[in-house]
Amino acid sequence: MNSKNLTTTKSTQAALNTLLTRIRLTDTGVLILLALAKLVLHALANSQYGWHRDELDMLDSARYLDWGYAAYPPVTAFITGVALTLFGPSLVGVRLFPALAQAAVMVLAGLMARELGGKRLAQIVASVAAGIAPVAFLAGSLLSYSSFDALWWVLIAYLMIRLLKSNNPRWWLGIGVVIGLGMMTKYTLIFLVAGIVAGVLFTRARRYLISPWLWGGVVLAVLIFLPNLIWQAQHDFISLDFLRSIHARDVSIGRTDDFLSEQFLLSANVVTIPLWVAGLLCYFFARTGKPYRPIGWMFVVPLALFLTAKGRSYYLAATYPMLIAAGAVVMERWIARLSIGWSRLVRAITAIAFAGGGAIFAAIALPIAPINSAWWNTVTKINGEFKEEIGWPELVETVANIYAALPVEERGHTGILTGNYGEAGAINLYGPAYGLPEAISGVNSYWLRGYGDPPPQNLILLDMLPGYSFEACTLAGHVTNRYRIRNEETDHPDIFLCRGVRRPWPEIWKNIRRFG
Repeated sequence: MNSKNLTTTKSTQAALNTLLTRIRLTDTGVLILLALAKLVLHALANSQYGWHRDELDMLDSARYLDWGYAAYPPVTAFITGVALTLFGPSLVGVRLFPALAQAAVMVLAGLMARELGGKRLAQIVASVAAGIAPVAFLAGSLLSYSSFDALWWVLIAYLMIRLLKSNNPRWWLGIGVVIGLGMMTKYTLIFLVAGIVAGVLFTRARRYLISPWLWGGVVLAVLIFLPNLIWQAQHDFISLDFLRSIHARDVSIGRTDDFLSEQFLLSANVVTIPLWVAGLLCYFFARTGKPYRPIGWMFVVPLALFLTAKGRSYYLAATYPMLIAAGAVVMERWIARLSIGWSRLVRAITAIAFAGGGAIFAAIALPIAPINSAWWNTVTKINGEFKEEIGWPELVETVANIYAALPVEERGHTGILTGNYGEAGAINLYGPAYGLPEAISGVNSYWLRGYGDPPPQNLILLDMLPGYSFEACTLAGHVTNRYRIRNEETDHPDIFLCRGVRRPWPEIWKNIRRFG
């Protein structure tokens, strides 16, 4: 290497070292590094197992981009389409986006602590506490609208803090934009909007009611949400039917019974309870928290509404980072008043508690337990969703063998009718490699897509009993998986082959619609 190249290399290395040093020394750089560590953790873990049934549904929705779907608004399907374009159907690639969303939540939690007056310790504590919540681990490991919904809730809280701190009403425009995006991601964001309304009406923030910037934010939120609202009107507000059906199901099977207890166990890590309780008290009772009291209402009102409406516990999880941020500032100021010895002890105890609590819930909530191990058996008793990531390729292979055994002249007239969206999504993901036709289903938005033209004369039925009029039906196979794990699919293992549909398809389709 000549002297010129050597000098250039040394200069580049020196510049890189200087950049890295500056990143490490800035508070924002520390928050970014913490978020990157969480992102790497997800990237290493997210290739385990397989697709969850909810992900298979979302992958299929990304193939039919629209302004709405029966089960959810369009933003997550759009993000999924981007992920598929960049990475194809890669577990790590597609799950990178929810992991990025949760990493961003960690950064925002630290930034909220900074805006509330916290120094580096408070920012780190807030960031880590937000990142080790059980829901945060789950949301970063699964492609779901809940992952991005959480990001919008936390971003709105951050923008509200900036608004209240600066007294600059222009922040309402940004808040309005994010509310619009949030409503295009998950409809439960309306509960946070109710909290914002209460926070404005019940505090000094009501002075903004005469500000054109607030109403400009309202207009922006409505304009962003308008395409989905129009889609709903065009489809008879099918999402309302879906939400009523799913809510009735959740209540009937007890999924909402533990709402309050799971606020302490699921929505936030148990080791962070003192932080978020201190933060809530700070917003309502501390002198330093008085300017930010609307943030407290943004927790209390959704809590009351979800509790009254019998919502699922994790719906409230995204409110905890804004409480934790204030609690971290309270903790930092308390530590500053201690002697050096006591200060070091409290810091050490906090670090140990966070490390232990984070490790325990990571072991439970991240997809890292070896399948059928003692660890797996323990984890799946707590979190049964991992079982639903097993067996989809085998299911499609079984269907493909049934289809391939048909006479060639029958295959073009044979459809695949599934009873749930996981099966339909799996058929449409893995089926093309076997030459399978696209699945049809009466579930959610699959029902809106219809039964094809021309309609099939024969059907392979999954999770469906042959209760329609057919000329003949036979038991053609069973759902299994190579790990012999019992899950929702193996609970209804029979696959039927039915020939000769006798009833008119419009009549069949009218009566087949269901929500799940």
